[in-house]
Amino acid sequence: MSFKTQMPPSTGSCSDSVDRLRAALDRADAVVVGAGAGLSASAGFDYGGARFRAHFADFEARYGFHDMYTGGFYPYPTPEEQWAFWSRSILLNRYGDPPGPVYEALRRLLEERDHFVLTTNVDHCFQRAGFDKGRLFYTQGDYGLWQCSVPCHQETYDNEAAVRRMAAEQRDMRIPSGLVPRCHRCGAPMAMNLRTDGTFVQDGGWYAAAARYEDFLRRHRTGRVLYLELGVGYSTPGIIKYSFWRLTAQNPDAVYAVVNAGQATAPRELASRSVCVGGDIGKTLNALL
Repeated sequence: MSFKTQMPPSTGSCSDSVDRLRAALDRADAVVVGAGAGLSASAGFDYGGARFRAHFADFEARYGFHDMYTGGFYPYPTPEEQWAFWSRSILLNRYGDPPGPVYEALRRLLEERDHFVLTTNVDHCFQRAGFDKGRLFYTQGDYGLWQCSVPCHQETYDNEAAVRRMAAEQRDMRIPSGLVPRCHRCGAPMAMNLRTDGTFVQDGGWYAAAARYEDFLRRHRTGRVLYLELGVGYSTPGIIKYSFWRLTAQNPDAVYAVVNAGQATAPRELASRSVCVGGDIGKTLNALL
């Protein structure tokens, strides 16, 4: 089914939309959560602004970029400089302080409900907030994993110990040359396990999580299912947004809900079974509690 038009957020008050979302949650037999970057941003995981400058002012001054996302794609002159940036970024976003109360609020809302989480986020916030790993599918990768850049084989590797050493031993935005990671099989440089091109490695853990997600969807093809989208934009809409629209359209008892401060819209074809909350995710989750 194709969707050509969208409806704007509800013209009623935000509290009315939250009340409708609460009712949909209470009615649902199962909840499928689709989480994007907006959820982590609501939890304080901003990639720009003051948080970026607090940790990367030296990189900004030397290389001229102004956020961590751009820094991840910058063409550094040497691998020592590239991994100085990446190790600092991984340490901050993957191994640093645990996520704030936003993720805790979501966990509390879901813990007594049959649920599954599909996320394009790669910061591991769900597991760090206590979510059951068996109910999570990180489809776009994980900051905590490396892979061969070729790749010569379909495996990933935990990077925490190496990242902590890189961050501790870097000087003048360079890590020691001996710490530059290379594939132990072919000698090629290692890379982040992030879906940026066709070299992304989908290892055994990825396929196991994908199978659990597909099984959850199969078991809930019918019935009162809430497809709850949190902070998903249009950079990769096919993974969560369009998928949730299609699944809702196929099940007349399903409800599609979206919470997004700037893009809380739904197809007109689903208007009678959609809840659009145009507000902060953290405030909305707290209101639901």
